[in-house]
Amino acid sequence: MNHAVIFLAVMCLLPTNSQAQAESQAKSSADQPALTIYNANFAVVRQIIPLDLKTGTNRVSYTDATAHIEPDSVILRDPTGRRMLQILEQNYRNDPVSQELLLSINEGKTIDFRVQRYDAQGQVHNEIVQGKIVRSGYVPHYSAMSQYGQQYAQQQMSYASNTSQPIIEVDGKLQFTLPGLPLFPTLGDNTILKPTLDWVLQTDKPGPSTAELSYVTGGMSWHADYNVIAPPKGDTLDLVGWITMDNQSGKEFDNARIKLMAGDVNKVQSADVNGRMYAALSSRQEAAAPPVTEKAFDEYHLYTLERSTTLHDRETKQVQFVSATGVKSQRIYVYNGAAIDNNRYSYYNYEQIRNDQNYGTQSNPKVWVMQEFKNSKANNLGMPLPKGRLRFYRRDDDGQVEFTGENVIDHTPSDETIRVYTGNAFDIVGERRRTNYRLDTSHNSLDEAFEIKVRNHKKEAVEVRIVEKLYRWITWDSLQKSDLYKKLDSQTIEFRVQIPPDGEKVVTYSAHYSW
Repeated sequence: MNHAVIFLAVMCLLPTNSQAQAESQAKSSADQPALTIYNANFAVVRQIIPLDLKTGTNRVSYTDATAHIEPDSVILRDPTGRRMLQILEQNYRNDPVSQELLLSINEGKTIDFRVQRYDAQGQVHNEIVQGKIVRSGYVPHYSAMSQYGQQYAQQQMSYASNTSQPIIEVDGKLQFTLPGLPLFPTLGDNTILKPTLDWVLQTDKPGPSTAELSYVTGGMSWHADYNVIAPPKGDTLDLVGWITMDNQSGKEFDNARIKLMAGDVNKVQSADVNGRMYAALSSRQEAAAPPVTEKAFDEYHLYTLERSTTLHDRETKQVQFVSATGVKSQRIYVYNGAAIDNNRYSYYNYEQIRNDQNYGTQSNPKVWVMQEFKNSKANNLGMPLPKGRLRFYRRDDDGQVEFTGENVIDHTPSDETIRVYTGNAFDIVGERRRTNYRLDTSHNSLDEAFEIKVRNHKKEAVEVRIVEKLYRWITWDSLQKSDLYKKLDSQTIEFRVQIPPDGEKVVTYSAHYSW
């Protein structure tokens, strides 16, 4: 046979560079750790781990879990489905070796302590002193306090306060401090260096393979932050959103694939535990691939980081996930003139409210400033926004960006309107006073009238929404009014008034209540 034909036939059997590269990338992707972090301070970890098992039962220790794993959430399976893999028994230990633990293991024994002493020339010399560990001072089970209730926690704290000091016997005398640096002869057989899962595994096929380990862990969270910038004049906004991830789990996740779950996912807590969006740039520019993509998942929304990233232990990491320009918004001024002391009236019922003629008569002079925009594609947005903090800035004439207020938004679906309070107006003030109050108990009725004044000290006209709560009773009629109002709900009305520059607007109305 022609050698060239043989060579060609062999080459046809070998994978091409692109095929080999694709297979390598697929394998690498499968071996990467994967995280789904929830905005309720927990995460789901998925890790591919190597196993070399014999047929039957095997004892395996796994030491690469987080320090806040929920052991009963562990799922271990063969992702290929080719072998049976069953955990017959699992033991979780989270008491890594420490000086206190080793002292506890050596209670009743005499060990060496290294003591530093200074001679007359000020030179440091090390001496070895022997001491018997009468009591180690090690107090275990702090992590169980929240699990077993208040009584257990109190008893454990009481025990800790009485036994947390070590007692060491040196030369026949007892002392409540360590005489020096303890030098332990060896690690105890019952010590671990990291949180450990000990398994008794059963399988039907021997040999090396991989398994997929998944579990729920605490110590991880994420949240969204939005920076909104307005121009010197007008309210067309630029918006940049950041995702901040926080890893306090006790484990580093190297080159991990990360997803973020947004939504109110219910998770049972111990009773005693306290405690893409992107916009196209200019039509002359080519939009880059988004760093974060979003999709609906079950009843929630899942945000996926398109690039793998390393998340170190005790690290916070920010990733930009939204950048939008030309977001149309409007500024809204709202005057709610009744200043009600909730501390004083929080227990009031309707009868008490009707009979207390002073209720709601104190005037609030502040006019709220609110910013409103629609989360829609037509407004260069249109992706579900996870809850987080919105910071508002306005660019000054000299180009400097100045902070003008902030607030928090809840999870906001697409095509919903976002309205947030950012502060109080400086140049617009309100005044509210009652002009009439008449309670007629014989006819079960009450009449009450108010005068509301709003003064505009700006050099341009403004619209103010005057909101009035009809709090005396649920049945009411408006007898007289100076301006038209809109009924917002069964007990709230709103007057939208225009106030000229350096002008004042007076609104009056009366209400008749019956029961």
